[in-house]
Amino acid sequence: MRNAISGDALDQIFRSAWTCQGWTDTPIEEAIVRNLYELLKWAPTSANSSPARFVWVRNADAKATLAGLAAEPNRPKILKAPVTVIVGHDLDFAGELPKLMPHNAEVMQKYFAAPGVAEVTAMRDGTLQGAYLIVAARALGLDCGPMSGFDNAGVDKAFFSATRIQSNFICSIGYGDAASVFPRNPRLGFEDAGRWA
Repeated sequence: MRNAISGDALDQIFRSAWTCQGWTDTPIEEAIVRNLYELLKWAPTSANSSPARFVWVRNADAKATLAGLAAEPNRPKILKAPVTVIVGHDLDFAGELPKLMPHNAEVMQKYFAAPGVAEVTAMRDGTLQGAYLIVAARALGLDCGPMSGFDNAGVDKAFFSATRIQSNFICSIGYGDAASVFPRNPRLGFEDAGRWA
């Protein structure tokens, strides 16, 4: 039986981690972003489909474009963060199955070709991969600021043109400014959020 990770690690990933609203000037090197992806990619998705696609927005022009498509409160967060990742999902993800599931790719491609199946799977599993990104970033000592207030159609046109990739949410990553963190809000208790069956 495997041992649980330490309480300190659980605090870093979950209990003591907050959504950051502001950022220090400490840059995020490309190697850190690559390490982040190399960690999150191992988490499970349906049929190993891995439909998430990521745009790591870090140069000034791309930040300005993304900020211009965001809700007003989110614009300074994007402009200040060293990196803001657009988490999208590819509706054509099944084309990668010969690489990702070589032993059963053809069967699964037929399954995902049924009306509506690819769309639901891409959204669900792409969202999961976005959550894995947050967990992996926190595990690597980074802070996260996930956001949903932006023009999805505008982001898709600006960053995913000529593809079947759709944006889901965006998430700034970096080293958070402690002064930007709001007080911790409560969460639902076990009985409030679930029940035994």
